[in-house]
Amino acid sequence: MSAPNPMRPYVGTLVDTKDLATNIRLFRIRIDDPEEHERFAVWKPGQFLFLSTLGYGEAPFGFANIPAFGPAVEVAIHNVGHVTSHIHMLPIGSKVGVRGPLGNCFPMDEVTGKDIVVLGGGIGGAPLRPVIQHIKAHRADYGHLTIFWAARSPDLLVFTDEYEEWQAMPDTEMHVTIDRPAEGWTGNVGLITEILEQIGPSPQNTVAITCGPPIMIHFVGLTLAKLGFTTDQMLATLEARMHCGIGKCGRCNVGEKLICRDGPVFWQSEIKEFLERAL
Repeated sequence: MSAPNPMRPYVGTLVDTKDLATNIRLFRIRIDDPEEHERFAVWKPGQFLFLSTLGYGEAPFGFANIPAFGPAVEVAIHNVGHVTSHIHMLPIGSKVGVRGPLGNCFPMDEVTGKDIVVLGGGIGGAPLRPVIQHIKAHRADYGHLTIFWAARSPDLLVFTDEYEEWQAMPDTEMHVTIDRPAEGWTGNVGLITEILEQIGPSPQNTVAITCGPPIMIHFVGLTLAKLGFTTDQMLATLEARMHCGIGKCGRCNVGEKLICRDGPVFWQSEIKEFLERAL
């Protein structure tokens, strides 16, 4: 069966939606043609797609699930702009265009046998959910899993209904925090870097995987370095304004690299200078 054409949108149907947090919703989309679905359903944790609606344009989103965890494509979308606001208004049954899978992925095969530290901030937790799902599906292949999950406030925490399921996984611990105190909140309060330093996961045979705004990735990297992690033990996935998705337009450059073509997953050593300039 031929590989997917990265420029050709597949026609899909919006089959379900679910509110995750304030202005953040999970969308489930099924590719209409069974053969096209089979060609498309090869994405891996860390890859992304373009979702389009007729007359309103398209935008890139990281996959929020892996194919093994359901027949539908899942993406978490924050209502922050022209395209995303229209997607949020779509009724169930609407037709959409889906283009991908695009980009590289987290090297899950390369990090087997290692302890994994996952650090997600706000909507940045969505591309990390497939990592957690993959580890759950192949639990014996990985060591201890530590999940750090953060947001500015409780209403911006995503996938809250899955926390108990994640914590119940063998050899797993989870630490959830918000940036500042909030009424009714009894959990951790403090930046993700503060909780990370307090818990202090060991860098021995460990890889850390981060997604969030560049400033968070930068300071998480500094904190991990303080704990003894090297840049070849830190993976991050970046979000940027991408237009073509195949490395032709140059809008998502990080120095000589392009996020859509060479990423969105990078080792910290590849993006250190970019993160410093982004501050």
